[in-house]
Amino acid sequence: MRTVIVDYDSGNLHSAQKAFERMANEANAGQVVVTSDPAVVLKADRVVLPGDGAYPACHAALHDHKGIFEAIQEVVVSKARPFMGICIGMQMLATRGLEYTETPGFDWIKGEVRKITPSDPALRVPHMGWNALNIEHPHPVFDGIEQGKHCYFVHSYHFVADTPQERLASTDHGGPITAVVGRDNMIGVQFHPEKSQATGLRMISNFLNWAP
Repeated sequence: MRTVIVDYDSGNLHSAQKAFERMANEANAGQVVVTSDPAVVLKADRVVLPGDGAYPACHAALHDHKGIFEAIQEVVVSKARPFMGICIGMQMLATRGLEYTETPGFDWIKGEVRKITPSDPALRVPHMGWNALNIEHPHPVFDGIEQGKHCYFVHSYHFVADTPQERLASTDHGGPITAVVGRDNMIGVQFHPEKSQATGLRMISNFLNWAP
């Protein structure tokens, strides 16, 4: 079993790598590899796509690494291997992003990434810090995670899914903010599970044991 974390120069992957390695060891879930090599991605049993920064910059960086997106698409769409997107990596699942300029996404989960507009003007954007999860639809990645558990968020834009059933969990920041999206073999989390203590580590472990 090999879990591949895709490195496309979009953020420091050290924390994510350590968290996935720890949980893979505890769950006897095989090897964790960080790579920017499409040939290695093609051999993955599951794929993790992180991302920090602005949507257009992450999109450009991903496509600047020749063959990486095509390899991810082959493994996730054609071979139906489990996929987890984290932060901007989750937002990339959308049809388009609207940060600074309209930018195409993977279009694997229909919807768009829009600026957070809290109903209370006193609430700041970016949305940063610990917020409670409201689990809206059951999913294996939530096994053992209670309603209201807190996760760590840092973002100014969020995923607005066209299909309500594909928003699996939300949080509140002057209105509902998408926290988790998913369908079939794909899952995306807006928060950082590697920085979300026991709840995030449990979600990583659940992902490593998920067999869609």
